[in-house]
Amino acid sequence: MGKRILLLLTGLFVWLTLACAQDIPVGVVVAFKKGNPQEFDRYLGEQVDLIIQGETASADKASARGALAAFFRDNQVKGFEVNHEGKRGESSFIVGTLRTVKGVFRVNCFFRRIQNKYYIHQIRIEKAEQ
Repeated sequence: MGKRILLLLTGLFVWLTLACAQDIPVGVVVAFKKGNPQEFDRYLGEQVDLIIQGETASADKASARGALAAFFRDNQVKGFEVNHEGKRGESSFIVGTLRTVKGVFRVNCFFRRIQNKYYIHQIRIEKAEQ
């Protein structure tokens, strides 16, 4: 009887852990923390809307990576922290603070779920008001 209860509680714990799992790919947060555009590759959608310091572009994966590389080259990253994240239906997002040698930026990153995997469809990086 005790083994059944233990097994039931273990199964319930695993199910709750999976049900409450993050929909935001951890690798995206790591990529922002490192300022490494190559780490975004597996998370970028086929088309990505980029808004970087007021410059807007709709880019394919390679162009998006290039734009992120240029930003990170000019703004060496000191740190990144997620301030807020959320999910609604088939989309999710993070809002974070990116600290660089040239200042602090607000980051909004939006995801769409395609075949049970979340892909970035928009990145917005704007200088934070201080």
